Formats: sequence, C-alpha cells, structure tokens
Amino acid sequence: MDWSWSTYWWIAAGVLVAAELASGSFYLLMLALGATAGALAAHLGLDATGQMLVAAIVGGAATVAWHLRRSSRGQPTPAASNPDVNLDIGQAVHVDAWSTEGTAQVQYRGAAWAARYIGQAPAQSGRHVIRAIEGSQLLLDR
Repeated sequence: MDWSWSTYWWIAAGVLVAAELASGSFYLLMLALGATAGALAAHLGLDATGQMLVAAIVGGAATVAWHLRRSSRGQPTPAASNPDVNLDIGQAVHVDAWSTEGTAQVQYRGAAWAARYIGQAPAQSGRHVIRAIEGSQLLLDR
C-alpha cells in the first residue's frame, strides 16, 4: 500500500487533535492547523519541501497568534473573586455588628458564615456585598 504525502499530513493532524483533547493544550490544535495546511499543500501538488514550509508557517503563525491573544488579556481574575466561577460574588448580606478586628458572623443562604471587612472606610453595620471568598470566610465591602 502506497500512501501519499497528504495521508501522512492528515494522520499527523489527527494525532495532534487527539493529543490536544487528551492534554487540553490549545497550542497543539494550532499545530494541527499547520498539519492540515501541509495536507492541503500536498493536495495542491507542492513538493515535500513546500508542504513542510506551508505547515511550519501556518502552524507557527497560529501558535504565535494564540500566544499573543492569551497574553494580551492580562492576568485572569482569581477564582476566589471571579463571579463567573463563584456565583456568590456580588451578592448582598446584612451585617448586624462588626468586631474590633473587622470580622463578623452573617447569615447567608440559611447558614452562619464568618465574614471579614476588606473595604477602606471603617466597618459599619448594614448591607454589604460579597467581593471574594477565602475558604469559608466571606470578604465583604460596601
């Protein structure tokens, strides 16, 4: 059985996609795009050197573009204060009284929670907003 260059490229693309699915590294998917471009170059009749150049350029450019896109986003919000991860962030609670250390006990979702004030002004009783959660302690602000 005689395989063409395009068959090897398609197999390489499939292996890279499978490796990406197993590892979760999106960079492997960018390299799979390069292998796909190599397969298409083989179908267009380019020689082996041309196919490798096309695959390297497309795969390398896609990898660099993905890296630049990820690094331009800045630092991700930590899970403890990210409302997309923790739906309690941004919810309101009522604080009856604060201790001198800036802590309190609050009722939230039918349970008693330890709370700590992280705002700038002196802690006062009343309505506060959950800004983050550290372990089992709510971090509150006005």
